[in-house]
Amino acid sequence: MHIYAIGDLHLSGEPPKKPMEIFGEHWLQHKKQIKDNWLEQVTVEDTVIICGDISWAMGLKEAAEDLAWIAALPGRKLLLRGNHDYWWSSLNKMQQMYGADFDFIQNDCIMVGDVAVCGTRGWVLPSAENFTPEDEKIYKREAIRLQMSLDAAKKQQAASIVVALHYPPLFAADEQTAFTDLLEAYAVNYCVYGHIHGGENHVLTFEGERQGVNYKLVSCDTQKFKLTQII
Repeated sequence: MHIYAIGDLHLSGEPPKKPMEIFGEHWLQHKKQIKDNWLEQVTVEDTVIICGDISWAMGLKEAAEDLAWIAALPGRKLLLRGNHDYWWSSLNKMQQMYGADFDFIQNDCIMVGDVAVCGTRGWVLPSAENFTPEDEKIYKREAIRLQMSLDAAKKQQAASIVVALHYPPLFAADEQTAFTDLLEAYAVNYCVYGHIHGGENHVLTFEGERQGVNYKLVSCDTQKFKLTQII
């Protein structure tokens, strides 16, 4: 059993209503690239964490085609909300409609064997330019949600903890944020995140081990549309 992660699929139906190659030629047939790698790596015994920005759909019904495409791929799928997932609805509604196909990471942890998968969307960090008082409110709220998820993992006495975020929890190697504080306090083993895209002008974000936490950017275009094996 393995755990993989990928983020920022940015699906929009078939043919795509919002072709991603407008952001660069490397996005050409990105959906096929993801599927080919997924089928090559993932078995029915494995789990895939999808770190947000899953579909451009504006509502849950509109997202059905994209969600069905993901559901047909092998493995258990854990979904996390990104800033462009406007289709994301109440947890009850999503579980009623898609509970047979997906687990949704929201204010709780999901056990994969003895591994706890925790997470929340995250938000822009105080180090960002033009960080506003409204941003600070959301940032603090997201930190509370992450703590709730980590508390749930502790109750499960998990052997190891994976945290999934959409936004990076830090950018500079020495940056301390509400999210990194929690990851360190709860002895998190792995943290995966997306949101940042590739290209010549992409923002650099820290990757690697720090204070016992292994940080990894998994937005699909930065990983050549391949899934990253976490465990």
